[in-house]
Formats: sequence, structure tokens, C-alpha cells
Amino acid sequence: MVSAGLEIRQGAAGPVVCPTGDWTLASFPLPLDNLESRLLARVPAGSSWDLSALGRLDSLGALLLWRAWGRRWPEGLALEAEHRRSLERVAALPQAPVAAAPRRPFEGVESLGTFALKFGHNLLGLVALLGQLVLDLLFLIRHPRHLPLVEYSATLYKSGAKALPVTALVGFLIGVVMSYLSALQLKTFGADIFIINILGVSIIRELGPVLVAVLVAGRSGSAMTAQIGVMRVTEEIDALATMGISRTQRLVLPKIAALTTALPLLVVWTSAAGILGGMVSAHLQLGLSYGFFLDQLPKVVPLANLWIGLAKGWIFGLLISLVACHFGLHVKPNTESLSARTTAAVVTAITAVILADALIAIATRDIGMPK
Repeated sequence: MVSAGLEIRQGAAGPVVCPTGDWTLASFPLPLDNLESRLLARVPAGSSWDLSALGRLDSLGALLLWRAWGRRWPEGLALEAEHRRSLERVAALPQAPVAAAPRRPFEGVESLGTFALKFGHNLLGLVALLGQLVLDLLFLIRHPRHLPLVEYSATLYKSGAKALPVTALVGFLIGVVMSYLSALQLKTFGADIFIINILGVSIIRELGPVLVAVLVAGRSGSAMTAQIGVMRVTEEIDALATMGISRTQRLVLPKIAALTTALPLLVVWTSAAGILGGMVSAHLQLGLSYGFFLDQLPKVVPLANLWIGLAKGWIFGLLISLVACHFGLHVKPNTESLSARTTAAVVTAITAVILADALIAIATRDIGMPK
């Protein structure tokens, strides 16, 4: 291995640049930072090139020479066929991407308009899907033998029964955390007993339904979108249409019915786990007995809060399943669209749940609150 070098001699037509040695990664002098400027700084403009004394040439050496020539072949050039092939491979490589164009004056308005159009398109799609489901329900009421009971029970098991462990764990831990943090503040003012009010209202009315909805949106909602999307990619939905089977009756309606059934039950389950966690933490932190906690809970938390939590669970289940099925049905027949639609379905469902929770909280602000 001979170190890379560069000689410049005076020829009849002007200066001639003669690379010498091996122009490979292992033979270039260290450090490699600014290698191109250090090796080629002495090259005069308009020089001829003689590569007859050049030894081995790898891709790095060929790239340095090609850049030194301004990415075009010099007029005076002497080289061997082997070196020419290496340089031709480098010359065939695409150039670096062009810098991004400057921002247009109304680009922000254009982006806002694009977002509004996409939002309107998805909203119309959700309304159309909901209307189709109403028509399917009317058809099934008249023809009960076509009820998709198997699909309904399978989705109910996957979205409801299999979600019991994780929702109970999250609810219990949230109850412990809320009780622990609230106890630190209540002990300061000697208002330990009010921890029952805080835990009861916050968990049963707000945290229970929202926590379950977020968990179900990420767990079951994404699974619904992915399942329907894969059927779109593999053309199974087209096969159903060919056989005269309604995709909404067999795919969408059972999922929406199962999730709207399972979510209120999961809300009760998670709220109970949260109350249990808060009760255990209150006993350890404040010394409140379990019997006293359970006796005071229905007195300080009106039953209307439970009905509000159940209503939220039903609405959240409807929203999550509608969004998941809508995005699943609009998956294009490629894997990139499948991943993008699944992500969009989860984000949209969680956003819709939070917006719906805010609207319900405003509408029911005077219901179920202790006087």
C-alpha cells in the first residue's frame, strides 16, 4: 500500500496534475476531516489530469477526483480503463438533493385549508358510516336470522374480557396515586375525611371513563383498524362484496355493538379498581377504616355520577369504534397506508374522546354534584 499523493508538473499545454500512490480509504493521510480540501487545494484551475501513475482507486478516491473536476470530465485526461470504470460508477450516482424551496407567503393558509378539507372529508365519512349502520340495524330487526352473533361475541371477548386485567391494574394504580397526593394536601388543613369526596367524584365521573377510553382506543381501536385494513390489503373485503355480503353488517356493526356494550362495563370495573386503590392508600396514609370509607362513599357521591360515567362509556365506545372502522375501511392496498391509518385512527379516537368528555362535563356541570 502506497500513500496517496499529488504532483503538479508543467506540461506543454499548461499544468498537469498527477495523482500518485493508492487513492483508497486506508492510504489517505490522517485525519480524514477536510480531506478533499487538503489534498486538492493546490490544483490550479484548468489543469490537465494524468492518472497513469495512480495505483489502486476505490470509491472514496474516485469521488474526490470527480468532485475536484466539478462533476464533469476534464478536457485533458489520461487514465487506464480500470480507473475509468471506477470513475464512471461515481459519475452515475445521483447528486445531493436540492435544498428545499423557500416558504410561500400563504403556505400557512394553504395548510389550514388542507386540514379543514381532510377534517370535513373524514367527518362526512363518519356520518355516512353511521347512517349505513342505522340502515343495517333496521334490516337486522326485520331479518333477525342474519344477526352476526358470532362476530359480536368474538369482539366482545377480545375488547372486553381480555381488557379486564390491564384496566384493573391502571385503575388501581391511579386510585393509589390520587389518594396519596390528595392525602398530603388534606392533612395540611385537617380535612382528611374529604378524600372520599375527591376520589369518588373524580374517579367515577371523570378518570374512570377517560382512562378506559384511552386504553381501549390504543388497544382495541388500533386492532380493529389493523384487522379491517389487512382485509383491504388482501382484498378480502372485495371478496365479500363479490359474494353479496355487506361489509358493514359483518365487519363494522358487530365491532361497534360489542365496543359500545363492553366500554360501560369496563368503566364500572376500572372505577371500582380505582376506588379500591384509593381506599387502601387512604387507610395507610390517613388511617381511614375500610368500613367507614364504604359507608360514606354513597352519601357523598350521588348516584347520578355513576350514570354520567356509564353514559360517557357508551359514547366513548361508539366514537372509538366508529373512528377505528372508518379509518380501516379507507386503508389503501399497501402496508404504508395500513400503518399510517392505524396511527391516525388511534390519535383521532383519543382526541375525539377528550373533546367529547369536555362537552359532556360542561353539559352536566350541575348534575350529580354534592350541594
